[in-house]
Amino acid sequence: MSSDGARKIGYLQCIGGASGDMLLGAVIDAGVPVDDLNAAIALLGVSGVKVAAHPDQRGNVHGTHVRVEVDASSTQPSGLEEFVRIVDASQMPTRVKERSLEVLRRIRKAESLAHRQPSQDLHLEELGDVDTLIDVVCSVAGLDALCIERLYSSPLPSGSGLIETAHGTLPVPTPATAALLGMANARVAPPPCSPSDAGEMVTPTGAAIVTTLADFLQPSLQIETIGYGLGTRNPVSYPNALALWVGTEIDDSPAACVSLLETNIDDSTPEILGYTQELLFAVGALDVWFTPIQMKKNRPAVMLSALVPASLEDRAIRLILRETSSLGVRMRPITRYEADRKSIEATTSLGAVSVKVKMIDGVPVAVSPEYEHCRTIAADKGLPLQEVYRIVQREAADSILSPNYPSPPHASP
Repeated sequence: MSSDGARKIGYLQCIGGASGDMLLGAVIDAGVPVDDLNAAIALLGVSGVKVAAHPDQRGNVHGTHVRVEVDASSTQPSGLEEFVRIVDASQMPTRVKERSLEVLRRIRKAESLAHRQPSQDLHLEELGDVDTLIDVVCSVAGLDALCIERLYSSPLPSGSGLIETAHGTLPVPTPATAALLGMANARVAPPPCSPSDAGEMVTPTGAAIVTTLADFLQPSLQIETIGYGLGTRNPVSYPNALALWVGTEIDDSPAACVSLLETNIDDSTPEILGYTQELLFAVGALDVWFTPIQMKKNRPAVMLSALVPASLEDRAIRLILRETSSLGVRMRPITRYEADRKSIEATTSLGAVSVKVKMIDGVPVAVSPEYEHCRTIAADKGLPLQEVYRIVQREAADSILSPNYPSPPHASP
């Protein structure tokens, strides 16, 4: 959080794709000292490994290129299972540790899907290299050092063609990368050049970091700095770079972009529907409601409707499909205008009571007593709840509302 209370966010502009070294180069170019990242490696307890960075350019884009340097005389860990154990046992900050583990486990799951083998049977020559561990941990640590609370990303370029790997010739994107993109319902775009010039633009490590940590939306932000991470290749047809925009989130529009999800259900019990509603609220739904409807063959049913932030759309849809008998969910983006609001304690004859204050142009225009607080007062004082509401509403409105706006009418005694 910045000093003025605004949330700090990051946006990945995947100009030439995304890879572990490009992400790492971007956080360094955005201002994270290399020594800080090598200190993070030391917390892993892995010796003989360090990050080295130097300025370079790809096309006309200047940025930072990163190498993971390994001392050949040292015995290095290998394999995703060992990487998970190392991170889990490390002394890294909890947030960095948890997010790094989430990325590594996502790689493991994607490789299991791609190879159609249980994860414990996998033997990975490339993603089992220590570079993968360092790219993941240092990218996560770098984003944390930049105080980025939420990360966003542009669509990932698909790349094209074939590449030679330790597993032989593979299509682009590779099966592991494709599995990662599919697991996250990631947004993918055509390559920014001729397909014959594209090659591999998103590596499995890059895809794992981005799909785990970022939402595929473009936010409004006030930019503070931009870092460019450079890939190893230097094609002529496009700059092989990834940009990290860092800044504070801007929320200066009264219109909020939200998604309305709907599905018709005629064979789920009331208990299942109520449970689904609770889960939707728990993940961040703004509102959830049920409408009685009639479906084919005159069957009575309900329509489940959920209003969710656009960033939670995929998660909420998957939740509805998992928890109910629904086979499909309708979605449409809508614009919602919201009044500013704040919660304060109002002094009343019943004591201090929490109320929600609605604001228009910075001026308080309405108050609404908080139910739980009024319920406690009603029980403690032996008063009807509606009487507590009436007293708090009247006295809070008298003390809080601006005289430029009419107060709500007082209830008759």
